[in-house]
Amino acid sequence: MIGQTLAMEGIFAFFLESSFLGVLLYGEERFSPQVQWFAALMLFLGSWLSGYFILATNAWMQHPVAYTVAPDGRLFVNSLSGLLTNPWLLWQYTHNMTATVVTAAFVMVALGALYLLSGQHVAHAKTFLRTGVVAGAIACTLMIFPTGDGNAKQVFAHQPLKGAAFEGLFHTERGAGLILVGQPNMETLTIDNPLVVPRALSFLVYEDLWAELKGLDAFPREQWPDNVPLLYYTYHIMVGLGTILASVMALSLLMLWRGWLFKSKWLLWLLMLSAPFPYIATTAGWMTAELGRQPWLVYGVLRTAEGASPLVHAGNALFTLLGFLGMYLLLGLLFLFFISQTIREGPVPGVRKTSRLPVDGSVEA
Repeated sequence: MIGQTLAMEGIFAFFLESSFLGVLLYGEERFSPQVQWFAALMLFLGSWLSGYFILATNAWMQHPVAYTVAPDGRLFVNSLSGLLTNPWLLWQYTHNMTATVVTAAFVMVALGALYLLSGQHVAHAKTFLRTGVVAGAIACTLMIFPTGDGNAKQVFAHQPLKGAAFEGLFHTERGAGLILVGQPNMETLTIDNPLVVPRALSFLVYEDLWAELKGLDAFPREQWPDNVPLLYYTYHIMVGLGTILASVMALSLLMLWRGWLFKSKWLLWLLMLSAPFPYIATTAGWMTAELGRQPWLVYGVLRTAEGASPLVHAGNALFTLLGFLGMYLLLGLLFLFFISQTIREGPVPGVRKTSRLPVDGSVEA
């Protein structure tokens, strides 16, 4: 099952990305602006196509469709179109990809704010801020509604146990409230120090203030996610940061529209310091998706405990894990080194800082 989508990702999407990425990075002096624009478009299409195939794989693990179980227990695709049009995939893909746009937008506006505050590359900085704020505001809106709303509703429709866990709903309740903050207590199966919006959760899920939501107590304990508190916290970190990021973008869009953004030093500082938070939010979101699927490797079909291969020794798995950790640590350090070097060099090599920003928009690089 998984081999189908991952093979298509490698053949159709990864080769497309890597080829045109080389043209985009190293062809500036060799190709015309039109060719560079086309390379950027192909890189965009390749990366979004790559995300589609990868998320089609994950969507099948979350909501398995279009498969047949062989007599020996193996699972086979019986409909490629069914696999690629999994109903789960629509909201998961759109929510994930709008989150990537939010992340990119905050990185762009953070860089623009850095240059503007330091009086460097001011013309480019204003372009970064205009483009990033507009794109970020649109993406933040779509991330919350309809994609986030649709994704949450399908969780409650197909994985109600996961929904109850990340909302901290231990007991089945009619007119369930939305918990904004609080600490899950696994001994008493309650939320300590809760701040609750009455009946809001029932309304958000079923558009009915008095709708009944199943709590964790409606399911056998052995089917609960392995770590309910961690799942609860990762979900609330994702939602909390997403709300904050959307508010920052909305404020920035208002300030841009009123012509005050480039003059508001405090807001530029806020935008610059906000850059890490979309990464934290998206990481927490993925932890929510994967922790919530446990104890299933393929939801309702194959438990994680049954997914270990008898042909692979534990030592080999540990060695591979350590190898990946080391490789990604090295790549992460190289990324930080090269991205900081690129930021210092700026969009126009050789153009250095002119003066401190008077925040009246008058300085030009």
